[in-house]
Amino acid sequence: MTGRRPIRSALPGGLRGRSRATRATGATRTGVLSAGALVACASFAAGCGVVPGATGGSGDDPITVMTWAPQDTGATNKPGMPALAQAYARWINAKGGLGGRELNVLTCNDHNDSVAAAKCARRAVKEDAVAVVGSYSQYAASFFPVLEGAGIPYIGGYGITNTEFTSPLSYPVNGGQPALLAGLGSTLAESCGPVTLVRPDTIAGDQLPVLLDSGLTSGGHERAHDQRAAEDATEYDGQSEQALARTSADPDRPGCVVPVLGDRTGTFMDSFRRAREDHPGVRTATVLGSVDQTTINASGGASGPYEGAYVTGWYPSADDPAWAGMKQLIKEQAFGDNNVDAADAGVQTTWIAYTVLKAVVESLGDGEVSAGTVRRALDDGLKIGTGGLTPTLQWTFADKLASVGFPRLVNADVTLQVVRQGRLVSAREGAVDTTRTLQNADVA
Repeated sequence: MTGRRPIRSALPGGLRGRSRATRATGATRTGVLSAGALVACASFAAGCGVVPGATGGSGDDPITVMTWAPQDTGATNKPGMPALAQAYARWINAKGGLGGRELNVLTCNDHNDSVAAAKCARRAVKEDAVAVVGSYSQYAASFFPVLEGAGIPYIGGYGITNTEFTSPLSYPVNGGQPALLAGLGSTLAESCGPVTLVRPDTIAGDQLPVLLDSGLTSGGHERAHDQRAAEDATEYDGQSEQALARTSADPDRPGCVVPVLGDRTGTFMDSFRRAREDHPGVRTATVLGSVDQTTINASGGASGPYEGAYVTGWYPSADDPAWAGMKQLIKEQAFGDNNVDAADAGVQTTWIAYTVLKAVVESLGDGEVSAGTVRRALDDGLKIGTGGLTPTLQWTFADKLASVGFPRLVNADVTLQVVRQGRLVSAREGAVDTTRTLQNADVA
């Protein structure tokens, strides 16, 4: 794709991006990787939970992995991911383990902090973890050099950083923010008049318009109005009025407002609800990670501002039969844990990531299970089914989206959901593959 440069990292769902004034060196470069790998032997942080046991190896030796996510912070929190991982260990061990081996899960809180994220990675190295599985952290520049220096694969990250789609040691199970926005744009092209994207005025936020526009223009729609907003505002009254004025200019073509402000999306919608009274025809749409069922409930359910809104996600809705295995696990091992919500995208991602791990271990038979053997199994073209939750997963080094900067993005499917009577339900049967849309993104 001559003349195009790779799309850089997009704002993660539920993530507050860096401001322009505080821009750090976010792109992971070869020199940085080499230097960062040297920290792998540094000390690790206390305060991480452990499902006790030994490390992985050959024969009947236990297998040790780690799952991390932020908890108890003032920003994005994903406590359900480590909680699901620990429940998975109890569940699979009760069934005889992974390939007859006991599974030990280490957990770590990255505190939404770059230093803590690096410490979690160093602990994974110290504990001889064979993989980091089903995790969430925005600080790829802090933890990936540590994992890469030790050769530890990162399986099923949440899909919130560019490095998850570029690192040869990353094995993502979803298409991250790029796929969500491209899919949403394609949907809105069919059903909306003017579209306004309200996004953070940050470096990460700068990458969002091109992704949404890739979907809009593929459907013959004009590009979205790009409206910047402060990432840490306590109200968005002025932004709401501005967005509504743009999208209601043509009374014959009601428009759509698309807030993608991470953990501030709810704050925006509080202001938008009040302002929309004079613009009843304007609708809203957003992406999973900025909105989930908990957010909808807290905003008033069927009487709230999300009613009728389209939301793109990575997986089938929570009521799909394909989630039966995960729900059985929750019932048996995490029924009383409020952190483990079957409708949470983080919990779902962790379940799929451990499904991948299980398939890899079983493919190794009675051989050694180590970071190296797990990585080689994945790199050798192992195909992994997830029971219909994703397409068959297989990672290569020259995949379809390498030309636009996403060589590790192997699952570009998105599902379309809609808020009906206060519930997030499927709006369309099946998933849509956004690969071609992303390939045609105008990122020059």
